[in-house]
Amino acid sequence: MSDRVKIDGLAAEVMKGLTEYADLAADSMKAAVKKTGASVRKDIQANAPKNTGAYAKSWTVKNVRETSTSMELVVHSRNRYQLAHLLEFGHAKRGGGRVAGRAHIAPAEEKAVQELEKEIRKALGG
Repeated sequence: MSDRVKIDGLAAEVMKGLTEYADLAADSMKAAVKKTGASVRKDIQANAPKNTGAYAKSWTVKNVRETSTSMELVVHSRNRYQLAHLLEFGHAKRGGGRVAGRAHIAPAEEKAVQELEKEIRKALGG
């Protein structure tokens, strides 16, 4: 059975409900962002070129900024960041010629965009 609300308190009750929904939505979106960030890191590590394995192991997720309503993460290579562009897009060799690029970051990013959208829709009931 629902509680009765007088006309004078209707606006306050509506705002209370909207605030609760906003808090729940913000928490759900933060969880989706964290899950997607971890997924991107795993995808990059799985598909990265492996000579010694140090480059693949260097990928991590860093929380750049977090407020009560938003969260920003960055997935990056801790100590092998110089190699990321060269391995992704290829590079010239010293004696001439080129080394072909091996896309491992872009596919993970594209997959993450779709995954994040799906997670947010699921969390918000849409």
